[in-house]
Amino acid sequence: MHIGNDRRRDEFEINIVPLIDVLLTLLMFFVLTSTFIQHSRMQVTLPDASVHDRDINAPTLVVMVDREGHYWVGSDAVPGAGVEVLKQAIEQATNGEHDRPVTIRADAQASHQSVVTAMDALGQLGFTQLSIATTPTHPGAAQ
Repeated sequence: MHIGNDRRRDEFEINIVPLIDVLLTLLMFFVLTSTFIQHSRMQVTLPDASVHDRDINAPTLVVMVDREGHYWVGSDAVPGAGVEVLKQAIEQATNGEHDRPVTIRADAQASHQSVVTAMDALGQLGFTQLSIATTPTHPGAAQ
């Protein structure tokens, strides 16, 4: 019988499995709640008030959209609907010059989809100088 020094030696260990679980949970939380960058296909240049940096003599292509969603390229009406028909009309009007500035003039009551279709057709053709025509609001006018 051993009395006295018969202590059992307890082996101490650190269990890291719960720490790994907490770290993976935090990692999943941050990955799922982070904001991802969305790249757009076409950069839109918003119209500004000054004319100092623009070339006034550059011929500008005008694409118009009415409230029913009909398109005009320059002064010619585009027969039919859809991106492909609009792309063909733009190609005919520009003769392949994709570096020209383009202005989209849309009716205030035009559907958002009609304007996006025009922007999509221009983007697929490679136009990069795009602006949207707006009418300035008058301070005394009712909105």
